[in-house]
Amino acid sequence: MFKLEGPKLTKEDETNNNFRNSEFLPQKKYTQQMGACKAPISNLLLPSPPPSPPTPNQNATTRRLLLFSLPLLTTATTTNLLPLSTTGAQIASVNSSIQLNSCWALAESYDPVSQAEKEASTSMSKRVSEAVELLEKGREFQAQGDFSEALLYFTLMVENYKDFAFSDYGRVGRALSLYEIGNREEAIAEMEDVSISLKGYPEIHAALAAALYADKHALLLAENQFSIATLLDPHYTDLSYVKETKHWPPSLVSSLQQFITLS
Repeated sequence: MFKLEGPKLTKEDETNNNFRNSEFLPQKKYTQQMGACKAPISNLLLPSPPPSPPTPNQNATTRRLLLFSLPLLTTATTTNLLPLSTTGAQIASVNSSIQLNSCWALAESYDPVSQAEKEASTSMSKRVSEAVELLEKGREFQAQGDFSEALLYFTLMVENYKDFAFSDYGRVGRALSLYEIGNREEAIAEMEDVSISLKGYPEIHAALAAALYADKHALLLAENQFSIATLLDPHYTDLSYVKETKHWPPSLVSSLQQFITLS
């Protein structure tokens, strides 16, 4: 049996082998050290995704797109209908006219008054017309000498429409009618009240002067009231004026005559 032997290594070969082996030893040690290190778990977690932006309202977006696209669609449609020979200036003029017409249409369709305000205005106008009609009806019967019927219309006007300022003129007619039918105390009280609310209205001051002198024998008060009346309208010194123009009742005309003549 022969024993195979390898080639004999010289000292130089052994030195080279030792150097090669020494190169891998630090690498093995470094690998072991790296394996011994453990990274923190928190560094290995994935970052949380950023919050998603709010989703816009699809209906609102669609509505805005529709509103903004209407002028464009109108312009594009009109431009397509124009003949091919139309110049750019003519197209711009047509588009400008369309925009002006759209603005005018929107302005005409806009109504600043609400439906509730319209109904309130209609109701108020109706009440004013009814009050004026009662006042004119009372004065019509007063001119005819039917003071009982005149008193009825004046009273209806005053009671149902006393929130109107001109209802005081109905109170003047009511006071004159009350004086004629014999209720002079109430008539004088009404005259005194209205002479305050309608201060400066000459008819009520002249009527109150006549009643105060004839029924209350208050000459000084009567002269004060009559001075106001004649200062504003001198016609009240004329008996025919109060009888034929103002249609005073006969009893009040007689009282005014007594005051003027101091009889």
